[in-house]
Amino acid sequence: MQWYVVASVLTILTSSQGILTTLSQSNGGYKYDYSTVPFLAEVFKLIVSSMLLWRECQRSPSPKMTTDWRSVRLYPIPSIIYLVHNNVQFATLTYVDTSTYQIMGNLKIVTTGILFRLFLKRKLSTLQWMAIVLLAIGTTTSQVKGCGQASCDSVFSSPIQGYVLGILSACLSALAGVYTEFLMKKNNDSLYWQNIQLYTFGAIFNLAKLVLDDFRSGFEKGAWWQRLFNGYSITTWMVVLNLGSTGLLVSWLMKYADNIVKVYSTSMAMLLTMLLSVFLFNFKPTLQLFLGIFVCIMSLHMYFAPPRVLVDLPLTAKAAPESIVEASVDRRTTS
Repeated sequence: MQWYVVASVLTILTSSQGILTTLSQSNGGYKYDYSTVPFLAEVFKLIVSSMLLWRECQRSPSPKMTTDWRSVRLYPIPSIIYLVHNNVQFATLTYVDTSTYQIMGNLKIVTTGILFRLFLKRKLSTLQWMAIVLLAIGTTTSQVKGCGQASCDSVFSSPIQGYVLGILSACLSALAGVYTEFLMKKNNDSLYWQNIQLYTFGAIFNLAKLVLDDFRSGFEKGAWWQRLFNGYSITTWMVVLNLGSTGLLVSWLMKYADNIVKVYSTSMAMLLTMLLSVFLFNFKPTLQLFLGIFVCIMSLHMYFAPPRVLVDLPLTAKAAPESIVEASVDRRTTS
């Protein structure tokens, strides 16, 4: 399967996450415990990966599965990073408002490119660096509201702690993605075996959070297994399936593509969500939104288009190889 097909499906699924989550609300709130959704999504990914691995094992040759503890012990690290990242997110929101937080979240586009270069030793061309910066500018532009509104001034009026935590959040998000790509590509193990290791630890950490919430609330709402499916509707199950399917597609991209493809996919999904919100939730489009979409499309073209499409090569450069071939032929004939 081609990476751009997977990336396109990921864009559609990611853009529908926010919409489905909004539709799952009732009277502006959730009838279900939303902390159970990530846990069920991890279980769903674990089940699907186990079934696909079992199917893969029926074929010949059998897939490679590294069971050495020195390899397995690396797989809890992404879950730990995401756990720290989630707590940093909550801490950031105590210092900045939602619009400022969303704008600062676009820093992860640039930090992903930097960590991609430092840790994975993947060299990017100057045009590709410019494309990544343009993507960050485009997504930020689409989120900025009219400067006549109070929220425009709030971006620059937050305390310094909010900006520090926002930068830390962007770095942690990028680090989790880059480290996951490192895990997926460090050997030629079966993708589904690697997924099982990732999602097993993910399910354990999410389960630990549910148990911790029980103790914090004094079991006021009952134990986690008693409220696991309380308030669930068809839309809620669609949120779980969407979140799980998105995770499976991301792991495929980490194995066979890279983090930059994922960044572009999720960024385009954000813009698609804003466009769909115009029709579904009477969201009023702004000039900044359309400018941001235009800049992001330019960035997409700059990053993935072949260099010969972006730069007009001089005719002499194109003719040089032909002249060299002709000269070599002449030498052979004269000799």
